[in-house]
Amino acid sequence: MHLFPEPTMYTVREGAEPIRLAVHEQGEGPAVVFSHGFPELAYSWRHQLPAVSAAGFRAIAPDQRGYGGSSRPAAIEDYSLTVLAGDLVGLLDALETEQAIFVGHDWGGQVVWSMPLLHPDRTLGVASICTPYEAFPSTDIMRALTGGDAECFYMLWFQEPGVAEAVMDSRVPELMQLLLRRSKDPAALFAEREAQGGFSLNPFLREADVSSAMGEMLVSPEELDDYVDAFERTGFRGAINWYRNVDRNLEDVPELGTTKLDLPCLRLTAEWDFAIRPEFAAGMPALIEDLEIEMIPRSGHWVQQESPDLVNRHLVGWLTDRFGP
Repeated sequence: MHLFPEPTMYTVREGAEPIRLAVHEQGEGPAVVFSHGFPELAYSWRHQLPAVSAAGFRAIAPDQRGYGGSSRPAAIEDYSLTVLAGDLVGLLDALETEQAIFVGHDWGGQVVWSMPLLHPDRTLGVASICTPYEAFPSTDIMRALTGGDAECFYMLWFQEPGVAEAVMDSRVPELMQLLLRRSKDPAALFAEREAQGGFSLNPFLREADVSSAMGEMLVSPEELDDYVDAFERTGFRGAINWYRNVDRNLEDVPELGTTKLDLPCLRLTAEWDFAIRPEFAAGMPALIEDLEIEMIPRSGHWVQQESPDLVNRHLVGWLTDRFGP
């Protein structure tokens, strides 16, 4: 079992329906805010908070809007990038902290890359694990690439409200057990799947694709229980609503992935991440002058949980070099 700080509830938006985030904190010093991905929780940073706090930083990891102990408003538009980035600014205000370094993974990477564009005065640096600095594809592009069959690609399957939730909310233990696994070498994986008739891009609907794609369990039974308990209580609607804002995000933040950034940035890639390949970082040096890129070998998409020592070494080293207290 990993000791993980108990959450404190912070109101990050006032109003008729206040937004509150369940926030786990550890340490003192310059603020480092962690933004998790899908389908994860602040708990996915349980290996990073102790290492970052021990290096002299204040490590701050919220369950993001729609997840865990945090608020889950019903409206789809309440999960756009501008709103999610605003939550992190509201969190800094609640913490009485002017600026922070933002660290993201998966969807959380999209949020933290938007911070220097939407809130440059609050953003000291950006570190993204797996997620490159680039624009997300529109749903039209997704349909063109997949032939328009929504069930073939999970991001399209997620677009119609209620469809994915009806399947996933009733299968939480099964899905989390299938997803939270170590990755295999993608070359061997794709060869294996081609021999079996092809590779589906909707693991949330077709369980066999997930079990064959992943290796051994990544988490302990106790850690798995933490994920299962959280998603059985909340369901997946709030988390999936992030995907239902893909086109809105392109309209709201068109400069994401195209505008040059002039602050310190880090991207950690995972060699065996078949969802977000390391080579997706190829265009980033032209857009970010102060950029460090490191690859974590033989690790997959959940790299901060799969290879925490290497992730912590690179992350803490970068934080100390650029922002050391």
